[in-house]
Amino acid sequence: SDVFPPGWADLLPELDQQPGDIGVTKRTWGAFASTDLEAQLKARGVTQVVITGVATGTGVESTARQAYEAGFNVTLAVDAMTDANAEAHHYSLNQVFPKLGETGTAQEIIGLLATRGA
Repeated sequence: SDVFPPGWADLLPELDQQPGDIGVTKRTWGAFASTDLEAQLKARGVTQVVITGVATGTGVESTARQAYEAGFNVTLAVDAMTDANAEAHHYSLNQVFPKLGETGTAQEIIGLLATRGA
């Protein structure tokens, strides 16, 4: 069993975590599989998700597919994701993500949210 030091999974202070934020412990590639994330979001009336991550070809893509299949509007922040496998990263960006939702930079997405009063 892996032993991690205390605080290893704490969020950065700059993320300004709030008491009402939903925390999900991912145990599979996708954030919706084997978690209550879909139920938590739908109970709050959420219809749109913005996805980022550190494994574009596996975790990000799996989460995006699951969100799409669950009926969420999917937005992918393409400059807020990466993958150790550059080929997998580019394939997901160019071939898969356009079929699952909208793509844009983090700044473009933040700008759109600001104009919608989100």
